[in-house]
Amino acid sequence: MRLFGVVGWKNAGKTGLMERLVSEICRRGLTVSTVKHAHHVFDVDQPGKDSHRHRTAGATEVLLASRKRFALMHELREAEEPSLESLLAKLSPVDLVLIEGYKRDAHPKVEAFRAETGNALIAPGDPTIKAVASNAALSLDRPVFDLDDTSAIADFILAEVGL
Repeated sequence: MRLFGVVGWKNAGKTGLMERLVSEICRRGLTVSTVKHAHHVFDVDQPGKDSHRHRTAGATEVLLASRKRFALMHELREAEEPSLESLLAKLSPVDLVLIEGYKRDAHPKVEAFRAETGNALIAPGDPTIKAVASNAALSLDRPVFDLDDTSAIADFILAEVGL
């Protein structure tokens, strides 16, 4: 499976870049799935709904299905957070998986960077970051793209993964 990540500190523009990249790459006729790492507790289920009631009753997995989509919720309870590799194995085959977060994993990445956040660049100390998408001019040892130049960033990613 071909993978490419988008990393960066909070408010760097990761999610907006991911959204634009998915649209651009799909527009080019390729299939894309995404994986998003959350650093906080989240819940996609709603209290009172049947699936939530199943889960809170103790079900390890609840699969909710309709003719339009399905969602599989898996409760970790006290188990370790699964690795990115084990999560990727659950995905159906696509041309490209874009991964938001997982900055410590070994897949290739582009760093989203906004100068006004005051955060340091991750790229100088991380060889897995192959390019930076920034709203400021930077001088680095790897390509730097305008954060809003989605087409050029998509071209770079697709070339990197051989698509």
